[in-house]
Amino acid sequence: MGANQRREFLKKSILGISGVALLPRTMSVTFNSDQQQSTIPELPVRVLGRTGIKTPLLSFGAGSANSAGLVKAAYYAGVKLFFSATYYGEGNNERLVGEALKGLPRESFVVGTAVSPDGMDARTGKIPLPFDADAYIKKAGVSISRFGLDYIDILLFPYAGKRDVILNESLLRAMKELKKQGMVRHTGLATHSNSDEALRAAADSNVFEVVMTAYNYKTDNKEAMNNAIAYAAKAGVGVVAMKTTAGVFDDKNKNRTVNSDAVLKWPLQNENISSIVSGMSSLDELQKNIAMLKNIRLTDQELKDLTIASLETGPGLYCHQCRTCVPQCIHSLEIPTIMRSYMYAYGYRNMEQSRYTLMEAGFSGNPCANCSVCNIKCTAGFNIKERILDISRLKDVPVEFLNG
Repeated sequence: MGANQRREFLKKSILGISGVALLPRTMSVTFNSDQQQSTIPELPVRVLGRTGIKTPLLSFGAGSANSAGLVKAAYYAGVKLFFSATYYGEGNNERLVGEALKGLPRESFVVGTAVSPDGMDARTGKIPLPFDADAYIKKAGVSISRFGLDYIDILLFPYAGKRDVILNESLLRAMKELKKQGMVRHTGLATHSNSDEALRAAADSNVFEVVMTAYNYKTDNKEAMNNAIAYAAKAGVGVVAMKTTAGVFDDKNKNRTVNSDAVLKWPLQNENISSIVSGMSSLDELQKNIAMLKNIRLTDQELKDLTIASLETGPGLYCHQCRTCVPQCIHSLEIPTIMRSYMYAYGYRNMEQSRYTLMEAGFSGNPCANCSVCNIKCTAGFNIKERILDISRLKDVPVEFLNG
């Protein structure tokens, strides 16, 4: 893609509607650097399972963070728990978080990151067999070193969903060894699909202490999920909710929105959720989310707003990752992953993560372009072909261009 094509792409596509995506990572965020530890506000907390960590109800998902200043601003606003991943910005996000927290009292913050093993299929959560525990420990060590810390507090195994993977003996051995070596204080899982199965497997493992799970007011099979969360919590597993704001911008042009405070509060009505992980990218967003914590009880109006949103017949942005679309596609495309990429772009305005997720889908070119008829019936009502034609163009944009 040449310079002229890139400019045209900006005008007509997803990048053109996302100013956040083009903010440089060196953007400064002002905060009171002379603020003393004793003056940092105390946010309401819950205990993160048997880890014993008292975490504020709001945690910082750093995937959308574009400056160390914003991360530090969150710290001085009372946020304690910060999550990154080795695949965010090819490791640069971990460095950014480490830079933000450098020089602060180590016991005053909690850092978590997700590390996937080499050869893992992020689409299905399958791992290479036999699993190489030593290689995984080494990769985790590289990830930890990017923070500039001697250890991290929570290491998450991502894309978890299948019980046989979660309970793989070599994987469990690697997790135990990471703790034994003092590299990691606590181990956990991150799950986007088959989350109820992942929660139960984590509880039965007696190894995984934390589960980060997709959980929001649009969650399918809420009863099954709530039962699995309760099962995990009873076993001492700390549960944090991610993807909590899915559907706040319910269409790609932000013409249809949902009460964002109500959406954030919804997961916290479940007392087994220790914290919600919000991917914040601006001070305004941070301040709004902090203000929400003043009263997490849903008001009558907020309940009404969520009820109306739940009855909305439009397709929205949130993909439930049910995978019923996959066997319907004549090209065998990894549609759920592509739909997650679409949501990162239009729902979260995170172009870098959208592109990374799109590359995970493992297809070349634009297979929908030559498909005259698409017979896929999406349970969420998505026009699958239209969305794939739209988001697949992002593959042609260089990563450095997304970084500003």
